[in-house]
Amino acid sequence: MKLIVGLGNPGPQYEGTRHNVGFEVVDLLASRWKIDLSGEKFHALFGLGEHGGEKVALAKPTTFMNRSGQSVLSAGRFYKLELADLLVICDDLALPVGRLRMRTEGSAGSHNGLQDIIDRLGSEQWCRLRVGIGERVGSGSDYVLSRFTREEREIMDRATARAADAAGCWVTDGPESAMTRYNGDVPEI
Repeated sequence: MKLIVGLGNPGPQYEGTRHNVGFEVVDLLASRWKIDLSGEKFHALFGLGEHGGEKVALAKPTTFMNRSGQSVLSAGRFYKLELADLLVICDDLALPVGRLRMRTEGSAGSHNGLQDIIDRLGSEQWCRLRVGIGERVGSGSDYVLSRFTREEREIMDRATARAADAAGCWVTDGPESAMTRYNGDVPEI
């Protein structure tokens, strides 16, 4: 089984913000794979389904960004998952709007959600897919909680779809294939 966790903050006031890109990708995966995310389990909106013959769990933690590790740890322990079965999808301030970067390990950088997961799992050896939200303008917290401009939103809609494609590839073909195919900028239309 694979666990895909999208990071974000719960509540309508955070919908569409830069920090909730992970939630958007998981919502798209749930729609594509017909997985119901209306139930709450493991401190997350949670659902089980299948993609490419592989059992998949999708989660959107309800603990707020800085405590995302609580959900990841709970679900991982319950299903006895290996770290290689985890993919976390989140925003990234250091990447241009829409650029994707999947890695199989690494530090949290300045991302508090990733840091909480690292702290709770005691390892950096798990896959993460970062979606660029652009370099911050002003305060970091104000910026990540802001919404995209109309032009950025067009790019992000394509990036979200591409990130969902990358997550699907990760499930069926593994991280190396997903990194080769999807890391980089969103192609122009």
